[in-house]
Amino acid sequence: MDLNPPPYSRFTHDGLEIAFFDAGDPSGDTVLLIHGFASSANVNWVYPGWLKTLGDAGYRVVALDNRGHGASSKPYDPSLYHPHQMAGDAAALLVHLGVGEAHVMGYSMGARVSAFLALHHPHRVRSLVFGGLGIGMVTGVGDWDPIADALLAPSLEDVTHERGRMFRAFADQTKSDRQALAACISTSRDLLSAEDVARIDVPVLIGVGTKDDVAGSAQELAALMPHAMALDIPGRDHMLAVGDRVFKKAVLEFLGEVGRA
Repeated sequence: MDLNPPPYSRFTHDGLEIAFFDAGDPSGDTVLLIHGFASSANVNWVYPGWLKTLGDAGYRVVALDNRGHGASSKPYDPSLYHPHQMAGDAAALLVHLGVGEAHVMGYSMGARVSAFLALHHPHRVRSLVFGGLGIGMVTGVGDWDPIADALLAPSLEDVTHERGRMFRAFADQTKSDRQALAACISTSRDLLSAEDVARIDVPVLIGVGTKDDVAGSAQELAALMPHAMALDIPGRDHMLAVGDRVFKKAVLEFLGEVGRA
């Protein structure tokens, strides 16, 4: 399996440089991928095999590094990391590429950004896949202040908070700019109301690992939308569900059904 990163390009939006790749089958329907917190397009989508899976299935695969992540600009101002702003980057990328609408898949924070994209730029979204985020999109996913503290701690050994250690270790592994991530985590968790979510009327697939203690219930979130279905990803936690074969199979079936509709 070829899991090497594709070539990246850049464009400017909202005064920031956004890195992205445009790969897969150029004649296929576009799938736009939006990665999670402290991750990147490579870490979330290339290395776990999503680019190959979707490209081999005939899709054009577009993914960006969210602001503060990967090869994109990394401002330290928390006011620049609200989900509607990151959704604006994603919409601007589609415009930049001349793509009218896309299937959109986001993981964790990327799922939240995808929901804001569907609400603020509905004509750009043909379908949605939310991975790693269920009803927490509405009710919240707990206290994340310790995450910011963990990111800014001198070293991993100084972090005692369990979830803080998980994300600090992940940030160190991905060689992220931890100050940018600390700014991001303080404002990127804007919640949607149940009424907001109910306005998302495109087909939606919500996949959450059965051992995920971050996301909240996929079934509860699906129940709020008119055309949503929930998927349990067996035995997977928040970090491991993203590349799971059950998830991939379900996404391909979902996209195929949307394409035939």
